[in-house]
Amino acid sequence: MIETLNITNYALIDELSIDFHNNLNIITGETGAGKSIILGALSMLLGERADTKAVRNKEKKSIIEASFSITSYESLKQVCIDNDIDWDNETCILRREITPNGRSRAFINDTPVTLTLLQQVAMQLVDIHSQHQNLLLATPEYQMHIIDSLASNQSLLQEYSELYANYVTSVKKYNEAKRSIDKNSSDADFIRFQLQQLEEMNLVDGEQEELEREHDILSNISEIKQALNSAISSLSSGNSNALELIGNAVGDCESLSEVLDDAEALSARLESARIEIQDITETLVDFESNLNADPHELNNIEERLNNIYSLQHKHKVNSIAELIALREKYRQQLNTIDDSDNILSELEDKAKHAYRLALNKAKEISKRRHDEAKQFALTLKETALPLGMKNLQCDINITTENISSTGIDAVQFLFAFNKNQPLMPVGNTASGGEISRLMLSIKSIIANKMQLPSIIFDEVDTGVSGDVANRMGEMMQEISQNLQVIAITHLPQVAAKGAHHFKVYKEDDENSTLTRIKELNIEQRIEELALMLSGSSVNSAALANARSLLKI
Repeated sequence: MIETLNITNYALIDELSIDFHNNLNIITGETGAGKSIILGALSMLLGERADTKAVRNKEKKSIIEASFSITSYESLKQVCIDNDIDWDNETCILRREITPNGRSRAFINDTPVTLTLLQQVAMQLVDIHSQHQNLLLATPEYQMHIIDSLASNQSLLQEYSELYANYVTSVKKYNEAKRSIDKNSSDADFIRFQLQQLEEMNLVDGEQEELEREHDILSNISEIKQALNSAISSLSSGNSNALELIGNAVGDCESLSEVLDDAEALSARLESARIEIQDITETLVDFESNLNADPHELNNIEERLNNIYSLQHKHKVNSIAELIALREKYRQQLNTIDDSDNILSELEDKAKHAYRLALNKAKEISKRRHDEAKQFALTLKETALPLGMKNLQCDINITTENISSTGIDAVQFLFAFNKNQPLMPVGNTASGGEISRLMLSIKSIIANKMQLPSIIFDEVDTGVSGDVANRMGEMMQEISQNLQVIAITHLPQVAAKGAHHFKVYKEDDENSTLTRIKELNIEQRIEELALMLSGSSVNSAALANARSLLKI
């Protein structure tokens, strides 16, 4: 349940705090006093789009925060744990902030979260029912949701969702494979020709770079030989070559051994250098002797490279590795074409198996829906009867459709509100007041059959009066025995049923008009109800009537 709601810097609210109670909480106030502002702030806290225009002081943050009692909310606990949100077994705090620059931020237990996650958590904490939500009653999706909720189909629907997704994926794979095979089959001769060209080349990854290196050498062999011969001459065969000069230096150092302490070591170092240069010279000589200007070899390399370049240009790739990958792709395509019957048969079998599994689960869900629909129609008629709907006829029509994400059923609520009136969809036959009473009856039935979060009724009693209003108040009172109910109302008959009564009002200060709220004591409740009854000034008759409503 909602324990506290704090609103700061929002519309006509500078700062406001409400401590709610369990059972039935009533909120009243004149039109324009700010009831809708409070509800709008709460709706934003629960994940609706932030309205930056509602920020009162543009230089400060607007903050809406609520504390919820969450004893025995195991599903909510798991959501928080899965998303690394601190968990307190007793309290959950939601906060929404709008910064001065218009940025909106959301928090759960002081942990920043996405708006989607905030909405997911909020759905398990509060159910706001307004006149706008009455329009949902005419939608097939909401009607299906009601039946599934009453039939406790949540776990079955989760299982079905996975089975249906697997079926859809299986069908998609089959269709994609068939389209690919059909296309490839029409192009089979072309693919075989392309593959033959690539296979005849016997491509080897890395050979292009080696061929290009050899081509560079053979194309510039004269210059290379000239450089080699020049280097060899400088090192060993020319006049005053390096080996001869170092050999002389070795002898000179040896002759200095008697007068130079390091002469022997220097001689050894020079000898080491001479040996290294001799080795280098031999390497250059071997390379030069093996370097032959064979025009046939150059032509072969150029032809091979031209064929590689041609294939790369043709297939719009840049390397042999990509050509090899393309070759394997063509092989796979031809293998698929050759084995297409087996591949499609296997994929079709998987799709059929997935369909049977999903269909069996959908049938199980459908049976529960049919069973619940019959009972729900009877219960709804009985529940709505005290609300002045004595001629109500109700039929929950469930028809079999093609399998879809919701199963194999289409649900339609049909109603007749008057004698001799044919059953019709609710959107075509009901007035606003009748829909309000129907929705209240539905909420009452749901509350009696499953655990709901706190419910907020926003003027759902609009369009009714007298004894019907009194019965609607009694129904809200009955619902509040199982969960927290907060009701915004203009009707004294409903307001009198509350265990706690809050009044929203405006107050002027020196600079502005502000929205305030206060919890009324018994005397203040009598005066408020008397004012609601009289519509203007409070008189003794109105006060007496108010005491009567409160049973004082």
